[in-house]
Amino acid sequence: MKKSFIGGRSSDVTVRLVHVERSGAAGTLTSKIIPMNLSFFEGEKTEKATPRKKQKAREKGQVAKSAEVTTAVLFLAVFSVLKLMAPYMANHILGIFHANMALVGDIDNIFTPAFLHAYIANLFTRVLLIVAPVFGTALLFGLIANFAQVGWHPTTQPLMPKFSRLNPISGVKRLFSFHALVDLVKSLLKFSIIGYAIYTSVKKQINVIPLLAEMPLMEAVAYIGNVCVNMGIMVGGLFILVAALDYAYTRFKHTRELRMTKQEVKEEYKSVEGNPLIKGKIRSKMREASMRRMMQEVPRADVIITNPTHFAVALQYDRQKGAVPRVIAKGMDFLALRIKEKAREAGVEIVENKQLARSLYQTVDVGREIPPELYQTVAEILAFVYKLKNKENAG
Repeated sequence: MKKSFIGGRSSDVTVRLVHVERSGAAGTLTSKIIPMNLSFFEGEKTEKATPRKKQKAREKGQVAKSAEVTTAVLFLAVFSVLKLMAPYMANHILGIFHANMALVGDIDNIFTPAFLHAYIANLFTRVLLIVAPVFGTALLFGLIANFAQVGWHPTTQPLMPKFSRLNPISGVKRLFSFHALVDLVKSLLKFSIIGYAIYTSVKKQINVIPLLAEMPLMEAVAYIGNVCVNMGIMVGGLFILVAALDYAYTRFKHTRELRMTKQEVKEEYKSVEGNPLIKGKIRSKMREASMRRMMQEVPRADVIITNPTHFAVALQYDRQKGAVPRVIAKGMDFLALRIKEKAREAGVEIVENKQLARSLYQTVDVGREIPPELYQTVAEILAFVYKLKNKENAG
């Protein structure tokens, strides 16, 4: 018969696994203590990244961005523009061809430096007009695809040289890592999609291909161009599926890479919010300063309302201004005793009213005026206090 249990305090990093074995008819017990050091798990990154950690990663260019999304969007956008702008581009290309053919017969007479300069400038302008729709579309949709994934936050950190990337050992590790396997799967999937698109397009046109030789040149070129553009649009559409899967994996990978250990979370909290011990001391000092200011106000009070052991509230009323009485000091238990001692030293009247003392302590902050529902009760007490003072002054 064998039994095992784990012993040790919860705060210990090292625990003991005690193995107890019963052997023989007499029931002899033998035990073995196996130390287990769990310090290895202390550095395990199990906590979600904090907003500060995410912001730092973003500033370094570490964002969840999938290149496959950009590829799919560009395929669809560029080939769609090619399909729409094909007549426009074909007319400009034919115009360049006809213009050049018209110069062949007179090339010896017009071939001068001035003509060559003007010819190159004109040719460059016309070529730019042909490719501008494609390049403009690629630039626009490339920016849109990236902006949709990570938003607008330009940074130059990814452009900085990192000599660690030149380490051959790290390079070999990357070749045989799980991410390299994922990249291989993506490459095979894209290759399969392109192959499928070519196969499907050729299969649909298998009966037309032999007839291309009998077609006029421009008609055959236009037909082949249309087939190629449709093939590109099909590839772009199928790439959307790859892009969606890759984007989900990229976000998952980015989230895991940003995970933090419990100690890292604590250290970051300290750096952002401040050390809890220091903050506690600061709050303690602030309470002490506030208490000193409050005790300095007690001699200026007109009356101290008490219950009489637990609460003490100091009220001040400015008869000249006719303002509403306000609480200038209050305390409970030990602080209440301090307020009453200070009041006796200053000759301030102390009146016992349990319900009023409790109500004032719980509902009115220091420096605030009393609520209207307590006007009558406080007015009666103040009248009583002033009457006592007048008698003392008259005596």
